Formats: sequence, C-alpha cells, structure tokens
Amino acid sequence: MKTSTLKGIFKTFMAVATVSVVMAACSKDKYEVRPLAGLYVVNAFPDTVSLDFYVDPSRVNEKNPFKYNTRLYNTINNGYLSLNPGIRTVGLAKRKGNKFITSKQFNFSSGLGYTLFVLDTLTTNEKRFLVIEDDVTAPEANKAKVRFINLSKDAGALSLAVSGKEADLFTNKAYSEFSPYTTIDLAEAATFTIKQSDGNKSTVATLPNVKIQDGRLYTIYAKGLKTAVIDSLKTAAGIYNIPTK
Repeated sequence: MKTSTLKGIFKTFMAVATVSVVMAACSKDKYEVRPLAGLYVVNAFPDTVSLDFYVDPSRVNEKNPFKYNTRLYNTINNGYLSLNPGIRTVGLAKRKGNKFITSKQFNFSSGLGYTLFVLDTLTTNEKRFLVIEDDVTAPEANKAKVRFINLSKDAGALSLAVSGKEADLFTNKAYSEFSPYTTIDLAEAATFTIKQSDGNKSTVATLPNVKIQDGRLYTIYAKGLKTAVIDSLKTAAGIYNIPTK
C-alpha cells in the first residue's frame, strides 16, 4: 500500500492554505472578509479500522478515533466544520500514525457547504472519497427535504421509498450515486425503505420511526456490505440532517 508522509505533504500545501485564508485585499488598506466553507464528514467505509481524518496539517478528530459510521461536524451547534476556502488536502491515517493511507485535493468555495463521505482507504481503489456540494436552502413552510445516496458497494442499484407515498422517492441509484433533495411531508413516525431497483424490489434495509420535522434537510444513505461477516458492517440504512440557511 502506498503511503505519504504527512509532514512532507503539509509543506507542499501550506503555501496554498496561506494564500486562501480568510481575507481578500481591497484598495486603500481595506479588507473584505471572505466567507468560510463548511465541511461535514461521514465515514462510510465498512471496516473495523480506527482512523484519523486530516484537513491539511490539522487532525480533525483529536479525541476519538474516526471509525466506520462516525460523523465529524461542529459539536456546538451540529453545523459544519469551518474550512478556509481554496484547495485543501483531505487525508486518512491510521489512528495516531504519521503517514497518510490515502489523500486527495479538493477545491472548496467560500460560502458553500459540503459533505465528504469516506468510501475506501485503499489507494488501489478508484473511489476513495465522495464530495457533494450541499444545497442548504430551506424547504417551504411545514415541509422538510430528503435526499438519498447509495454507499453500499455490493448492494446493486437501489431505490428509496417512504411510508404514505405510493411512488418511490428515488430510483435506480448505483454505488456512490446520489439524488437532489425533494420535498416531503412532516410526520411523527415515518418509515423509509431502501430496496433493490430490479423487478423484485426486495427490501435491503429499513429506517423506522423517523420524526420528520419542519424545515429539516435529511440525508438517507445505504451503508455497509451484503457480504460482511460482522453484523455491524452489514448493509443497513443511515440518516443525518444538516442545518439550513
């Protein structure tokens, strides 16, 4: 497995980080504050390995290991991690290690929010990260929004349904494919069903008793592996919500 020394990579990209920090120069000694970017991170790699997640030289998860199904976000208000706009290097290392298992550069724009999913840690695999620019526009009054992402590598194409709706919300999403948000009704205890998109439409996973609240943006995703031996790594459904503007 090819690894990269964190110290060496940091030297390469610190100049970029400095250039794109929070201020843009204006005339006559005045400065305009540039809005930060936001980052929400989800570990969707079904493995028992304990990891550290880095953005440039900073380890985001100082206190706890970044394990499968762990999310990294602003713990104060459940919002995004603040991120200087520009080219950032995200990377994964073994817990308390000093070498990247894998890393990649992404260009994050000021004022936008992003969700980053860890898909794999092997540099030999093409799909290691999935980054989605989030539309955090609030839904209309007395409504919520939901989107669907297929992050189960061996589950095939998947669809998402919700109780009370005859038609599926989203259909035929292959691995790492995602939908835009769609508006849904409020509910005290909705059940979301992830199912195969083939003719049988067999159920893959369910997410019962979900309270759908006014103004929320929900992300429902398929996770895990059908072939997993460990129960906690088998195909299942995940859910989280992010703040709106």
